[in-house]
Amino acid sequence: MPTAATRLCGIVLHPAGHTRSPAMHNAAFAALEIDASYLAFDVPPEDLADAIAGVRALGLEQIAVSIPHKEAVMDLVDDVDEHARRIGAVNTVTRRDGRLVGSNTDWLGSNRALERETEIAGKRAVVLGAGGAARAVVFGLLERGAEVHVLNRTVERAERLAKELGASGAAEISALADLDHDILVNTTSVGLREDVSPVPAEMLRPGSVVMDAVYDPEVTRLLRDAANRGARPLGGKWMLVYQAAAQFETWTGREAPIEVLANAFDEAGR
Repeated sequence: MPTAATRLCGIVLHPAGHTRSPAMHNAAFAALEIDASYLAFDVPPEDLADAIAGVRALGLEQIAVSIPHKEAVMDLVDDVDEHARRIGAVNTVTRRDGRLVGSNTDWLGSNRALERETEIAGKRAVVLGAGGAARAVVFGLLERGAEVHVLNRTVERAERLAKELGASGAAEISALADLDHDILVNTTSVGLREDVSPVPAEMLRPGSVVMDAVYDPEVTRLLRDAANRGARPLGGKWMLVYQAAAQFETWTGREAPIEVLANAFDEAGR
């Protein structure tokens, strides 16, 4: 049971009902016998500034930042590290000597998940979406030497992201039909708890790796379509696991128990 000595961590997002982060981090704390507790906080956008003030006042050690707060939180912390600043989004806020430091582990999670299936360097990649998660995925792919195109319903947002990060091009999502690609990553919320896909099945390329950042359901329509088209589907589980591992290591300085995190993810979904 938590005591006055228990160190507190958590996640801020809206809505909060679907998150598996508390189960994963608490399992990791237990496995490594760390006296800490990880909570979920449902924070609407208009309350984000108050929530971060609460983090300061209550002495929380680390807060994960999820949709829709990854860009807005940058203005509310004391420092933002180089990678997060270049990405333009923060998904982790860690207390360091009394200051709140923003960082980003989404790009590490995305790369490590993709590397379960393929090398990234030299590959042609397409990223669907232009929000905070997309920025991290595009950044990570470029860091590993991929050629990246950004597709989004609002082309102007895709163009802005591509220009800021140095991607090869941007277009609306229907342009996927004309783009040869080795890697496709969906960072939109399309398919979250719905049996729909962000793209028609016929646009998926046989042999490509298709990763869906959506993890509820674990096998989305996009992933089923990918398998049926002869592509290699990769669920959002591993991106979440690896970014959580990087968060855990950022705060504790200890190697994250990957299998513990992955098993906790599975248990939380049952």
